[in-house]
Amino acid sequence: MRKMIFCAFCAMCLAAGCSLPNLDSNGVGELRISFAGKGDVVSRSGESLPDTSGFKLKVSGTDGKVIYDGLYGACPEALEVAAGNYVVSVVSGEFTKPAFASPQYGDEQCVVVPAGKVADVKLQCRQMNSGVKLNIDKGFLTACPDGVLYLKSSQGKLMYSYSEKRIAYFQPDCISLILSRGSKDEVLVSRNLLAQEIWSLGVSVADNKSTSGSNTAVGDISVSIDTSRCWISDGYVIGGSNGKGSGSSEALTVSQALDSIGEEDVWVNGYIVGGDLTSSSASFEAPFKSRTNLVLGPRSSTSDKKACLSVQLPSGSLRDALNLVDNPSLLGRKVSLRGDIVDAYYGIPGLKNVTEFELQ
Repeated sequence: MRKMIFCAFCAMCLAAGCSLPNLDSNGVGELRISFAGKGDVVSRSGESLPDTSGFKLKVSGTDGKVIYDGLYGACPEALEVAAGNYVVSVVSGEFTKPAFASPQYGDEQCVVVPAGKVADVKLQCRQMNSGVKLNIDKGFLTACPDGVLYLKSSQGKLMYSYSEKRIAYFQPDCISLILSRGSKDEVLVSRNLLAQEIWSLGVSVADNKSTSGSNTAVGDISVSIDTSRCWISDGYVIGGSNGKGSGSSEALTVSQALDSIGEEDVWVNGYIVGGDLTSSSASFEAPFKSRTNLVLGPRSSTSDKKACLSVQLPSGSLRDALNLVDNPSLLGRKVSLRGDIVDAYYGIPGLKNVTEFELQ
């Protein structure tokens, strides 16, 4: 709702040819883009959430001029732009036809950048497509040995094998479950699905019917709706930290870690972007002098200390393996670290008491 109101506000002003308050068309402002932090909803679909650094980010002015078009992970921490109105959009990947295990996430926001000020955009990436999960009873194959199940929309169809466990994804549309036997197709059930909806269906043969091979009638087929898994109201937001941090595969992002001060013995994932920390500065370019600390950034291109997490490297094998003095090739590498998130280490939130790491 916030996004729709904001975009409508921009559109009305542009259509009317009016100028927005407190903007200087000759001035310059700063645009900072990040993903939403702690407290947002996380997908329950069972699909693993993609790495946001690989999302495609596009920033353009309302005049159509493109400011940035590329990977989120390669975008500068701050974009210096002329004061005005901008559209920021992000998408996890292309989705052009029905496919299994292919949730698509994205967001689009309108933002006003005032002259001489910073505009922060917090992306809240929800699932853009819809999905269907079939739970096929073991007896169905015996009762309908020549039957084939399809899921179909106006964009195409997918065959759903009896052993398939993945979710089938479609653009929001009317999705039909079809039983095909020979030259005859029968629609068992249909439903209009919206973005973010995951529809779970059980397919079985009615118990009170006597079935034998291909003689099973369509009327004998039972389709049950599992309402506990029809996640109509669920949001699929990238960036939430709910239940995360317990393992390297569920590591918090740097942005989530900055919102999770006080958490202990958690995994944090980010990019090694610098070192040589002091209370007022950090170095983001080689050569480095200190073996005792690192700077962990939300993306490989980050060079703003305030957007980063400081890391204390304990003496021993971990320090030997990760310090940038002896391992300069690690600059820009992605790493997961296990430790305690503290409110301050060299002037910014940090990770201390690090016990484990995994380079990626």
